[in-house]
Formats: sequence, C-alpha cells, structure tokens
Amino acid sequence: MIRTIGITTDHEIISDFPLEDIKHKTFEWYWVDIEEPTEEEKNLLSSFFHFHPLAIEDCLLRLQRPKADHYDGHVFFVLHTFNEVTLDAEELNLFVGKDFVVTFHFPIMHELDQARERIKRNPKGWERGAMHAMYHIVDKVVDAYFPIVYKIEDYLNELEDRLSIDMRHLSMNQVFDLRSDLLRLRRTIIPMRDLLYRIMNSERINLQPSERAYFGDIYDHLLKLADMVETNRELTADIRDSHMSINSSHMNRIMMILTIVSTVFIPLTFIVGVYGMNFVNMPELEWKFGYFGVMALMVVIAIAMLAWFKYKGWFNLFKN
Repeated sequence: MIRTIGITTDHEIISDFPLEDIKHKTFEWYWVDIEEPTEEEKNLLSSFFHFHPLAIEDCLLRLQRPKADHYDGHVFFVLHTFNEVTLDAEELNLFVGKDFVVTFHFPIMHELDQARERIKRNPKGWERGAMHAMYHIVDKVVDAYFPIVYKIEDYLNELEDRLSIDMRHLSMNQVFDLRSDLLRLRRTIIPMRDLLYRIMNSERINLQPSERAYFGDIYDHLLKLADMVETNRELTADIRDSHMSINSSHMNRIMMILTIVSTVFIPLTFIVGVYGMNFVNMPELEWKFGYFGVMALMVVIAIAMLAWFKYKGWFNLFKN
C-alpha cells in the first residue's frame, strides 16, 4: 500500500495523490510511504525513484542494523521499531533527499500514522522540509520505545518489592526473560543512539542549527533510554544475586537444624544401640529401674547438649 502527502510551495497540504503528480506539481517537499509492499511496489524503488541498487538491496534483505548510507541525491537510513508483543526489532527504511522522504517497511507501523498527523497539524515546518518530515518520523519511532521500557521497569520494581517479602518462591525464569528482553532493547537503542549522533555531526547531511536542536532532543531521549536499559539490567542482576543469597541462607538454616538434631541423637543412638545388643551377660538388663535410668540419662544428655549449643550461640542463626 502506498500513501502520499505533500506540501506545496504555498504550504498547502495534499494527501493521497498519485505518484505521477510528483512530476507535474510543485512540492516544497513530499513524503511517500510504502507499507506492506507488493512486488510491483517494490519495483518502484528502482523504476520510479531510481534509488541506489545497494540501498534497495538493504530494503529487501532484512534485518539491517540502524545505519546511514550516503548516495548521490539521497541519504538512506535504517531505523528500528519494536513489536509491542514480541519485542522483536522491525525495520523501517528511509530515503531522504532535498525535497522528498520515502519510507519503505513491511510491517504496519502506527508511529508513521502519528507522524503524518503531526505534519498535517503543522505544515510550515523548517526551511529544509524533508528533514522536517524525517524529524517527526524518527521522533515518533523513539517515543514508542518509552512505554516498552517503562513496562519492564515497573515489572522489575514489583519483583523487587516481592524480594523484601518472600523471594524463595519467585521463579527466576521471569528475571531471565526480562534480561533477555532488555538485551534485545539494548541491541536496537544503542545503535539508534549512535545513528542520531552521526546525523547530528555529519557534514554531508549538514543540518541547520534549528534542525540540529530538534534532532538533539531525540538524541537525549535515546541517551535516557540507554541509561534506563542498563540500570534495569543491573537491577535484574541484583534480584538474581539476592534470590540466590536468600535461598542459600534458607538452605543453611535447614542444614543447621538437621545438624543439631543429628548431633543430639548421636549419643542417644549409641546408648540405644549398646543396650539393644543380644548378649546374655549384660548385668544392666536385670536391674529393676534400668529402663527408667537409661531414659533419664538420655533426656539429661539431650538437654545438656541443647544448653551447650545455646551457650555457643547456634540458635542465634535462626533469628530474623
């Protein structure tokens, strides 16, 4: 599907005009969006717009890293958006010339619809109109990153709150899934940040000071996003380490209990074992109060050992 919007020299907005009108009407600049292209629409990149073959090849061979390539008459950009469900990166290709912007993408991208609406509401733009359209496109693409990062951050905060209550039953699969999501975000946000830096400082693009200020604002957003991603990755590592520490401490308490119980029963088991032997000549077996005496001795030994453990501070490990 092809959508068009153009702004004439009189600052009049014309939408959804045929491509042939580009050759016959005077536009200050125009934007052609090719969405979910058919084979015929793919061929327009070479037959109608005459873009460089290498740029066309990058459009058709997905998925490219965010980048900017300079060709005669236009600059080719690769941007990344995110699928809100899977967080997979989706490619958006831009051809930017002196008086035109052509976007080419396979999935539907609502960010472009939002950019079109902003352009319609403010048709005057800057002195370099094509860069005005590109700014709105890149700005909306980057703005769409924030809800995804904020959602992950909120979920991590919930996990951190649960950490202080009871972390033993938390499934670490959740934390590892979040780390995987953050890694996918990082693989796109960092290259996008570097791309914006190149756009702002490239002599071949030669932004005007007013344009550089707007693109600088997007660059600041990407710096913030990159910091948020790194902070959240560190938080997942802290949650993982805390989970392991809590479980290790819980296991140590269990082992301490079992050790105390086993230690107390060692002498008691020895006494029972001795008097459980089937020898005939065992004088204590004939004693009238032998059973009660042995039981009393076992109780005294158990109490004495528990008192000794308390004196040594073993039971302090079970506090808190």
